[in-house]
Amino acid sequence: MPLWAQAPASPEPTRIALRAARLFDGKSDKVLADAVMLIEGSSIQAVGTGLSIPSGARVIDLGDVTLLPGLIDAHSHLLLEVDTESGGDSLISTVAQRSTAERALLGAKLGREMLEAGVTTVRDLGNSGLNGDVALRDAIQRGWVRGPRISACTRALAPHGGQFPTLQPPAQALIEQEYVTISGVEEARRAVRQAISDGADCIKVIVDNGHNLLSLEELKVIAEEAHRKKRPVAAHTTTDESIRIAVQAGVDSIEHGYSLPDDVLAPMVRKRIFLVPTDGPLDVCDYFDARTSNAERQRKMKERCIKTITKAHDRLRRAVAAGVRIAAGSDMYEAMPGLTRGQASVKSFSAYAEAGLKPVDVLRAATVNAAELLRMHDQIGSLEPNKLADLLAVEGDPLKDIGALKQVRFVMKDGQVVLDVRSQKERVDEATR
Repeated sequence: MPLWAQAPASPEPTRIALRAARLFDGKSDKVLADAVMLIEGSSIQAVGTGLSIPSGARVIDLGDVTLLPGLIDAHSHLLLEVDTESGGDSLISTVAQRSTAERALLGAKLGREMLEAGVTTVRDLGNSGLNGDVALRDAIQRGWVRGPRISACTRALAPHGGQFPTLQPPAQALIEQEYVTISGVEEARRAVRQAISDGADCIKVIVDNGHNLLSLEELKVIAEEAHRKKRPVAAHTTTDESIRIAVQAGVDSIEHGYSLPDDVLAPMVRKRIFLVPTDGPLDVCDYFDARTSNAERQRKMKERCIKTITKAHDRLRRAVAAGVRIAAGSDMYEAMPGLTRGQASVKSFSAYAEAGLKPVDVLRAATVNAAELLRMHDQIGSLEPNKLADLLAVEGDPLKDIGALKQVRFVMKDGQVVLDVRSQKERVDEATR
């Protein structure tokens, strides 16, 4: 065999030792002081205080920061971005005017923004064109672009019409660019099998779309077929009726669940169904000020926004009090002025704190809980040996103030440094030790 045809020798795995003033492992309700984490290749080898650092390891001293597991957004839309000031139906405009390829390139940009904000994994729940989320997931896995780990669902399963308003017959072909519409048990079964064939890691189902509702029988078949292939089912639900039949069918997560009637709480706990609250913090209501010059309309829109969020806070408190498990999801698809997609998504998690959740419970919703929902808890979600080295470092202590998540200083995914905003002097000092 000629020399040029021989496979190159595999390089020795990189050894890294991280030091930080504090560490939250995702499980304990306290931080570990003076923490050391040992990483080899893409995996965590050890976590503790005063650990012996192997010879030849690269030491990264992060100083007065808190290390925590990489954040997980369990309800993202990386291939969709609408301008809040554009008006009109922006989803239809996106589907009609942008190809899946163009949206995948947009997703590469937004994915990098998510990663740099410390979100190392997302579950992308549709609105990705014809399987653009799978293409982006694979591009990231191959190292073609840099972004978070993606659990992709391909096109969402939906009642007739998808999530579009009534379309004229010539325009109805657009629906199948974004959704797989189903009618009947066998169509539901076929749609799940097609999604898995297309590369789906999870199944997204629109239970209600305002004018149509899937049946309990259809949902049961969707859950049965997905679970047979070990894929979790995320159910978009916005009404009491749709929530009830989704829970009865045995889905894995209720997405949105704005009303969440009391009679579903005990079944959700018993069946271990997650709630993914896609709530915004109260200050999002301030953005209405920029959308209209009519002062009276501004006031009414803001009042309606505050009322909606306050109601959402109440249902979240009821769910937590009943023992329903929470996984964090932003449902971010709008361009927020002055914020990257990642910053806007992480900011949305502060809504849980506004509803009364303790900071540690907010962090768990965005780490260990979300990892369990994605069925990836053996790989991510906590900082412990043999898990992937997905982590971020923030200024301050997020167990005291969840707002510390805004102050990202360091991000690592799969043992690779993604972001390091320490001063030049700090990095020079590290290199000369």
